[in-house]
Amino acid sequence: MAKMGNKSPANKQAGFTLLEVLVAVAILTVGLLAVGAMQTSAIGGNLSAHRTSEAITLAQDRMERLLFRNYSDASLNAGTGKADPAPPAPRNYTITYDVEDIAGINAKLVTINVTVSEKRVTRTTRLRCVKPETL
Repeated sequence: MAKMGNKSPANKQAGFTLLEVLVAVAILTVGLLAVGAMQTSAIGGNLSAHRTSEAITLAQDRMERLLFRNYSDASLNAGTGKADPAPPAPRNYTITYDVEDIAGINAKLVTINVTVSEKRVTRTTRLRCVKPETL
């Protein structure tokens, strides 16, 4: 008969100890919490970028409306804090505009101000353009 190798119970152990499993679960938990925090931050950043894009689009729309008016239109008289030229603005947005006469060149500087207020944060986007007097 062939002789079998010496196989004691100490040589047959396989698998993980309870301590190794607990350490692995703790490391996995810390990693998942970090991913969750990163996801929350990314969602906030995306919302902020969306609000900024929307504010820029609103400012461009209002600027086009003003620039297509005649140079002598009453809405292009010099002044600051004028009301939105094309109300109503979307919720949480306030749109005003300023007009300044540029001395010496018969032109006006038009500035559109779009302010978005959310929770405790207020951001203002400004768009400026020169409207020359056409002959």
